[in-house]
Amino acid sequence: AEASEDPLFFTVIDKASGKIAGRQTLMRIDAANGVGEIGNIYWGPLISRKPAATEAQFLFAKYLFDDLGYRRYEWKCNNRNEPSKRAAERFGFKFEGIFRQHLVVKGENRDTAWYSIIDKEWPALRKAYEGWLDPANFDDEGGQKRRLEDFRADFGA
Repeated sequence: AEASEDPLFFTVIDKASGKIAGRQTLMRIDAANGVGEIGNIYWGPLISRKPAATEAQFLFAKYLFDDLGYRRYEWKCNNRNEPSKRAAERFGFKFEGIFRQHLVVKGENRDTAWYSIIDKEWPALRKAYEGWLDPANFDDEGGQKRRLEDFRADFGA
């Protein structure tokens, strides 16, 4: 059997505790066209809804655009999954549309919401992430002073 390189699983480690905090994968890899998708996301309680989850997303995007030189980064989810759709939009992915009856899951039709970030959007989005992740953006209890959306607006991302 041949080893598969798609999807590539990444382990997310919580820096404070050194413990495994989650996973995310690079999947549907199309190196010839410079396209990759984030998927199979699980961010556990150590990082879920915390700055570390945003940092994990930022590092993934940085890897795709800055290290691999990709042109397009995709996020797809069940159109009924409102938390996933909100997360994609918060992270700066642009909504592209709904693929109706895209998949059959557990015997049911699934409509898929498609989002992307493209390479020309990445420089401004990178600045927004860097500003939001700056320790100066957090108070002593770890609460954000400004939202990522505010930094995105500052940089037109």
